[in-house]
Amino acid sequence: MNEQAPRRVILVDDDTVFSAVLARALGTRGFDVRTAADGASALAVVREHAPEFAVLDLKLGAENGLALIPQLLEAQPRLRILLLTGYASIATAVEAIKRGAHDYLAKPVDADQVAQALLGDDADDPGDEDEALDVATPPLRRLEWEHIQRVLAECEGNISEAARRLGLHRRTLQRKLAKRPVREARGPQQG
Repeated sequence: MNEQAPRRVILVDDDTVFSAVLARALGTRGFDVRTAADGASALAVVREHAPEFAVLDLKLGAENGLALIPQLLEAQPRLRILLLTGYASIATAVEAIKRGAHDYLAKPVDADQVAQALLGDDADDPGDEDEALDVATPPLRRLEWEHIQRVLAECEGNISEAARRLGLHRRTLQRKLAKRPVREARGPQQG
């Protein structure tokens, strides 16, 4: 009879279809989910409902989710923030953590990944340690892409300087940047 109250979470994403699907899926996993499509409505929800968790998209239309992180934490200091993005890079992840996010995931994500990131140690299953290591190891192309993004950020977007630092021809770097990032593996990789 000692039933745990649902954990309150706010989902901030301007993609209403993605938001509705993820909200429904998190609801079936025991979360009380509120949604917001922009920074102003997210702050209003946080002030009114005092959620424990926030799932925040990096791109909110014209707004930037990174800029919203400190505002959310000011309104709810104990808020655990998970940042989602379709264009992951190490530089963005580092910036998100510096601003106060607790975790960072690259889209596409499923509700289990989000729940695991939100709950952290609470959701760990000690029997799955080896499997978690296999899934967490990114492919080499993904690491290369993240390194390029980090160097480009250090060069403040200057392609020529980034190419020089990376030891690449400028056109080669431009071709690599034009490709979409390598998606994370959904399960252990088969060799």
